Amino acid sequence: MVFLEGASVFVIILLVLAVVTIFLGVKIVPQGHNFTIERFGKYTRTLGPGLGLILPFIDRIGAKQNMMEQVMEVDSQEVITRDNAMVMVDGITYFQIMDAAKASYEVNDLLRAIENLTMTNIRTVMGSMDLDALLAQRDEINHKLLAVVDEATAPWGVKMTRIEIKDIKPPQDLVDSMANQMKAERDKRATILVAEGERQAAILAADGDKQAIVLEAEGRKEAAFKDAEARERLAQAEARATEMVSKAIAEGDIQAINYFVANKYIGALEGIATSDNQKLLMLPLDATAIMGSVAGIAEIAKETFGNDGGTGKKSAIKTVPRTRA
Repeated sequence: MVFLEGASVFVIILLVLAVVTIFLGVKIVPQGHNFTIERFGKYTRTLGPGLGLILPFIDRIGAKQNMMEQVMEVDSQEVITRDNAMVMVDGITYFQIMDAAKASYEVNDLLRAIENLTMTNIRTVMGSMDLDALLAQRDEINHKLLAVVDEATAPWGVKMTRIEIKDIKPPQDLVDSMANQMKAERDKRATILVAEGERQAAILAADGDKQAIVLEAEGRKEAAFKDAEARERLAQAEARATEMVSKAIAEGDIQAINYFVANKYIGALEGIATSDNQKLLMLPLDATAIMGSVAGIAEIAKETFGNDGGTGKKSAIKTVPRTRA
């Protein structure tokens, strides 16, 4: 009876030991993680995501590594540039563990090592640049940092994916000086633009005046041409009239002479009467001469259109007695 009870206890112990052994030998690795396996303290292999088996009491899990891309803040630090300007700089890094064994056994405290390495290279890269280049070439700084830090962390089984400079803070007095410089530069550009605008306006105005003078000269030329043409035609008409009168005189037509003289005489009186500076016209003139001229014109009309039924007979010239006004 005692033997049976002892056997039962032993069996139960074996069953419990078997369950514990199975439990210790089965490992479940979450997605995105890797576990390193050590046998008697020495690395042997790496368990990937899923169900894994190890030898209980012989093998054990050495390190659990996150294989996903991780982000880490880089603390703010002072950096002295090449032109001796002191700025405060902070940043952020993105990295991914590619080899769990190297990340576990090649470096102690991986995160701290990456942070310190990044801060050191920030001082090195940014300290070799002037302040103006530091503020204007942030992308170039990021690329340089990424290349240097990624090469340094490769033996640790880590891939640096991105390094970004978050903020660059110069001293306040330097910020004020930069603001004044920027304002002076903008004022300079504004003055240049205003001067350029005034110069262009002056050029356009001068060009407009030139065009106006040219057009005015062309107008005067055209007017002079028209006046000359009118005078030429008037001279031609006068010459034609003179020719006709000369011909009539040559033929013995006294009435034509009377018409010509009377026409000129009346035209001269009209010019005197309509003169701008003539306000009072004294006429110690022979009025009978004017009347005689008018009578001569009437005689010419009679002979031309005829009161005798168009017989064309010449009428005798009547002399009008002169009277003194």
